[in-house]
Amino acid sequence: MKFRKFGNTDIQLSSIGLGCMTMNHGYGVFDDEDEAIATLEKSIEIGINFWDTADIYANGKNEELISRVLKPNRNKIFLATKFGFMPYENQNFSGLDCSPTHIKIAVEHSLRRLKTDVIDLYYSHRIDPNVPVEETVGAMSELVSQGKVRYLGLSEASPNSIRRANAVHPISALQSEYSLLTRDVEASILPFCKEMKITFVPFSPLSRALLTNTLDINTIPENDFRRGLPRYQKKYEENNRNLAAGFAKIATAKGCTPAQLALAWVLNQGDNIIPIPGTKRRKYLVDNAGSVDIELTKEDLLALEDLLKKFPDIGPRYNSDHQKYVDNS
Repeated sequence: MKFRKFGNTDIQLSSIGLGCMTMNHGYGVFDDEDEAIATLEKSIEIGINFWDTADIYANGKNEELISRVLKPNRNKIFLATKFGFMPYENQNFSGLDCSPTHIKIAVEHSLRRLKTDVIDLYYSHRIDPNVPVEETVGAMSELVSQGKVRYLGLSEASPNSIRRANAVHPISALQSEYSLLTRDVEASILPFCKEMKITFVPFSPLSRALLTNTLDINTIPENDFRRGLPRYQKKYEENNRNLAAGFAKIATAKGCTPAQLALAWVLNQGDNIIPIPGTKRRKYLVDNAGSVDIELTKEDLLALEDLLKKFPDIGPRYNSDHQKYVDNS
């Protein structure tokens, strides 16, 4: 495994992290807890030391699941979790609360579920439009003073919100969606994070499996949240199927898997970037980890850009219900 510096610290994190959400939340049926546990254990074995979860994932059960491997290996893992979204019902968020009162309650619940006395990186899962970000981060900074949290992060935040937050307490990480197909952050957020020495943590770097060339939208389970996202609807199916097939051909020519190529592309965008592809299976974990050894040439990058120009109609990443939680202030 290769490593990258975390924020403005001397901490070295694995260049690929592990997104834990899909182990029991969001993506269809969860019927193999033993394999999820084995995947967590395997991540430690192959040198992945950065895990990502959130209190909203499976309404806290995701934190409880990973605690089973975290507790006996606490000194080997840099642990990130998040607060903000209220209990999840019927695949819909039931609200956002980033008030100081809620933060104090949320952190105690997360510490208990995770069976740890400190959270390495604590994110505000979204920017709450009803609470000034200064108040949110002020309450988070108190948790640092109390020794319950080590570093602070934001998710899906604008440069303006990050700057305001950073004036209250240093922001070490920003988490937002980023992949070859979702590049909203490139114009201002990535340069801003680089300037501020903030680690950028992309979620969905495989575009929710679209870039793996294994996804058939017609077989997505009814309880899989991708069913409600525009990019996975019939309207965009032909374009995205052809794009994924073309992407796979480029990967084959490169001597790697599509997932490895997708992650290598993300890693190539900056040395302050640490993607967190999610998986609940060891074989995909190991495959993802292999991306750190893939070096892309200018010709590779041009081939990928040409592919996107050929199949541009990929569809929006979010529907209106999800998009309203993205900070554009």
